[in-house]
Amino acid sequence: MPSALTQNIPGRAIALKLGAVFLFMVMAALIKAASGDVPPGQAVFFRSLFAIPVIGLWLWQQGHLHDGLYVNNLLGHVWRGLFGTTAMGLTFAGLALLPLPEVTAIGYATPMFTVLFAAVFLGETVRLFRLSAVALGLVGVMIVLAPRLSIGADLGATATLGALMVLTASILRALVQIHVRRLVQTDSTSAIVFYFSLTATCISLLSLPLGWVFPIPSLAWTSPGIEVLTLIICAGLIGGVAQIMITSSYRFGTASMLAPFDYASMIFASIIGWVVFSEVPTRAILIGASLVIAGGVLIIWRERQLGLERGRARSVTDPKA
Repeated sequence: MPSALTQNIPGRAIALKLGAVFLFMVMAALIKAASGDVPPGQAVFFRSLFAIPVIGLWLWQQGHLHDGLYVNNLLGHVWRGLFGTTAMGLTFAGLALLPLPEVTAIGYATPMFTVLFAAVFLGETVRLFRLSAVALGLVGVMIVLAPRLSIGADLGATATLGALMVLTASILRALVQIHVRRLVQTDSTSAIVFYFSLTATCISLLSLPLGWVFPIPSLAWTSPGIEVLTLIICAGLIGGVAQIMITSSYRFGTASMLAPFDYASMIFASIIGWVVFSEVPTRAILIGASLVIAGGVLIIWRERQLGLERGRARSVTDPKA
């Protein structure tokens, strides 16, 4: 039976997950809007700093503040923060150089790399079905990247650099997911969420000498000024709320049910990109993203099947069954 802290309410779970995905896209749009004036390191700092009070208040309201503050593996949180902060910084840098839908599509490579890294670092068995799904997804990623990497393409070195940055961020996020799988064995989810924002805030401070900008003393609405500062502060607050919503969604639905809704981000990214930045997804982005989504859904489906098989095996061997 589900614990008192969880309930099976699929509609609420899906609504929370979709709301979180949408808010993360809004956050990315705010970062992109400020990227012309604010360096990535400063954007990471404000994104992380202003998420801390939101997450802290939520943990207190849920009665999990002690769990969020107590850690067993402090060094593990530092490493998680280092990889995650670097991935966030590279993504924010890529947002300044690429359309929002393209950044979103390249980011879908993360689950593919996670499957491969799980086999290498965790010793998980990856059979032909999942390998085929990974290959399909990676083909999609290459279709998205091809216009940026092709020789002679009149797209500018900055776009190519942005694509490589976002791809590297996807690889780092996959490493983070592998690291978190180990971290949850010693520390609570609350601590992992809280300490990531804390470590990201501290690590991003190291970029302070790299061109941070500040509002002028008169607080006039100039650029860079209060307007830009407001954008990145709102990005932090919205990111904190989105993190709470995505965590809360798993109280009302299973991970396998909710995982496919991550791909709604392409819809939101396309709409926001078109309305706010006049960005229209190219045919390569749409085709590549479709293949990556197909590979991701196949992996999710296979993980669900394996979970059901393991559950049936446990029910047979459990003497209380």
